[in-house]
Amino acid sequence: MKEYKLKRGFKPETDRIYECMTEIFPSEVVRDGDKLTTSYGILSELSAWIVDKKLVVDTVSDTSNTDDEVILDSNKRFRDFLLAATGYTAKERLKQAKKAVAK
Repeated sequence: MKEYKLKRGFKPETDRIYECMTEIFPSEVVRDGDKLTTSYGILSELSAWIVDKKLVVDTVSDTSNTDDEVILDSNKRFRDFLLAATGYTAKERLKQAKKAVAK
């Protein structure tokens, strides 16, 4: 489970996160209160919800799938989802994670 800070202007709203998920993952997104869950490719479960104005994401990977194309597509879509939901690129998220560990 990881927490991601949202960029200024990116509202911590479940509906916005739902739109990001349905746009990027061509699979059904299930709402359970404020928690959104879907699965795609090697991600057998991807859950996202908002806590204290931060996006919390929990993933479960299917390690039995070894098809490189599926793995790369799943990872790309996951990164695209995080970019759309948080507004930060992978490089910016890494920088923030390093800063958080240093505190």
